[in-house]
Amino acid sequence: MIDRLTEKYPNAISWAFGDSPELADELVALVMQGGKTATCGSLHAFEQEEVSPSVGGYSIILSGEGQPVCVIRTLALRLVRFSEVSEEQARKEGEGDLSLEYWRTEHQAFFEREGTFAENMELVFEEFQLLEVL
Repeated sequence: MIDRLTEKYPNAISWAFGDSPELADELVALVMQGGKTATCGSLHAFEQEEVSPSVGGYSIILSGEGQPVCVIRTLALRLVRFSEVSEEQARKEGEGDLSLEYWRTEHQAFFEREGTFAENMELVFEEFQLLEVL
């Protein structure tokens, strides 16, 4: 299926949200429901990736089991410090009660698991558009 998708979406990369199968499924469900239009990761992790999202590029989003479930297109990439994420950015991530407080709590826990958390850490904030549910 990925081969067919990369024909339709040239140079598409494939990846899953989060750091566990459960989180991957939870977050991709928010994307497919239309509530999640952004995501972020540590600049450190972004720099370690063999291939990373790029503005205008396509991503095939995988379920927790590694199956393609939807395709998104990156609209914008911005560098922002953890401590400077705005209410609007937190809301675009579509998680929990959509508050900045919820975002900070959950993302701090995520980045602590990753081993990169610091209040002044740089994040790559990605805004995207859902193109297709598979």
